[in-house]
Order: sequence, then structure tokens, then C-alpha cells
Amino acid sequence: MKTWGRTLTAAGIHGPRLRDDYTRQRSLVAAYRRHAYAAVRLLLPAEVVPHVIAATAFMHHTDTLLDQGAADTGDAAGGYPAGEDVAAWQKEVADALASGESGHPVLRPLLHTVSVHPGLKGHIEEFLAGASLDRDFTGFADEAEYQRYVDAYALPAFMLVAGLVLAPEAGSGPGSGPAAGGRALCRAYIDGSQRLDFVNDLAEDLRDGRLTLPAEALERHGVSRADLERGRDTPGTRALLAASLDRARHDLLAGRRLPGFAPPAHRAFIRAFVSLEVLTADAALAKGTAVFGGSARPAVSAALGVLLREYGRRGR
Repeated sequence: MKTWGRTLTAAGIHGPRLRDDYTRQRSLVAAYRRHAYAAVRLLLPAEVVPHVIAATAFMHHTDTLLDQGAADTGDAAGGYPAGEDVAAWQKEVADALASGESGHPVLRPLLHTVSVHPGLKGHIEEFLAGASLDRDFTGFADEAEYQRYVDAYALPAFMLVAGLVLAPEAGSGPGSGPAAGGRALCRAYIDGSQRLDFVNDLAEDLRDGRLTLPAEALERHGVSRADLERGRDTPGTRALLAASLDRARHDLLAGRRLPGFAPPAHRAFIRAFVSLEVLTADAALAKGTAVFGGSARPAVSAALGVLLREYGRRGR
């Protein structure tokens, strides 16, 4: 693995301010999802690492703004300018994409990444188009509403990174997205990943006024919103969480076919990324109603085992 400075150089990032921007994004992403960051650094070629980090940091910054609404997000969004509301951010991003310039420390590296990977621009626009759905939603009436959320917001968010690591459709230009089969697998995988996140973050989301499990699922298992808000360990809540996590795990396993849609040098990373998410689902299943007290995470030894195994395969 190259040092960070050599990684930036390998990716063609030379200007001091731009290198500082990418370095700041790196620190934020490393703090936000340590296992995923470790997989990026260990398993992806150096020339793509800063670009994956820039896309991830942009997604996280936008998601934080959506969660906070028009509140002061200076601290929650990683110390970036406070007072940004969602509409202003959407306009700022659109203007930056149109002009190719921005003074914002999140957008400067993102614009450089778009210049290297022009297909990312379409994914950014699709992601922003669905942002209002995430900002405004407080819950799902049924499974169909949840699936519309996945299509409009969760999948475009995932494609910000997937579009950088999957191979483009055969015979297409540099600005195209991955092949249709790869996007379909991304859709299945992110369905599982989003469902897992909604279970894992259930207590936090409820405190924020969002019930992220479909109301019809609660009714089917005889569970009330109050049961979830109070963290009640009942047969109904156990069954509800287990059913949601079983379905999430099933969809996550579809992601094991994604490496077939990626360049050989990216496949170890994708295998590890999927395996880490499956481990998280297993940890959540094992935790049961204890997720009301905090999100489940894979055991450190298990996560390290995945990374070391794939690092060895990549070396061979």
C-alpha cells in the first residue's frame, strides 16, 4: 500500500490546495466508516482511492445536511461551512457541475474527480434529484413506499462509489455507467444494505421522528411504534427485526456477483465490501432487540480477517 502522498500523486492530484482538500476528506471518511476506509486503502489501486474518498465524503456531507435540515450543520457536517440548507446545497452543487468550479472544500475535490471520471456527473445529478425524498420522509406506509425510496435515493447514493469501481458498459464511452447487469446487482445489494441500516439505526431514527420500518410490517407482527420507541423485547419485536434482517441479508448476498462486473484490480475491494456488510447483518441478527441500545458492528477480528484475506488474494 502506498503512502497517502504517493497515492495522491498516483491519482494525478498535484496542486497543494487540492491535495489538502482530498486529505481532509480522507480524515472524515476514515472517522465515519473505519472498516470501509480500510478496505479502500488496502484493496483498491492507488489511482482510484482519492476519487472514491471524494465521492463518499460528498455523499456523507449531503446526507448529513438532509438529516439536519436547515439547522446549523457546521459541526455535524465535519466542520464545513455552517448554515447550509438543502436547497442551497443542491443549487451550489448544480452550479459547480455546470461551471466546473467551486470554492467549497467538499466540491473542489469532487469536481476534480468528475473531470477524471465524467460518468460520475450523472450519478451526482440523480442523487441530488432524490434528495428531497430523504429530507421530507418520516416513515413508510408499506413495502412499496420503501422500494420507491431505494430507487430514488439509496441506489443513486450507492452509485456514486459503485460507478467508480465497476467496469463501464461494453463498447460505451468514458462517461457511461456500469453495464445493466451490474446496476441490477447494485440495486439488489443496496436494497439489503439500506434495510440493514434502517434496522441498525432504528433507535436513533425514532428519536429524530422517523420510523424507517414500513408500518404494514409492524402491523403484521403486532408491533406498535411505542414498542420500538421504548425498546420492548417482545416476540413481535424480535420477529419483526429478524424478518427485516433476514431479507436484508438475502439481498446483500446478491452482491457477491458484483466482482464479475468490475475490473480485476477492483474485485478484491468489492468482495471485501460485500463481506463486511454481510458480517454486519450477522452481528445485527445476533444482537436482536439489543439494537435498540446501539448499532451492531462486526467483530474486529472478523473484519480484519476479511481484509487480510482479500489483501492476500489481491497480491497473488
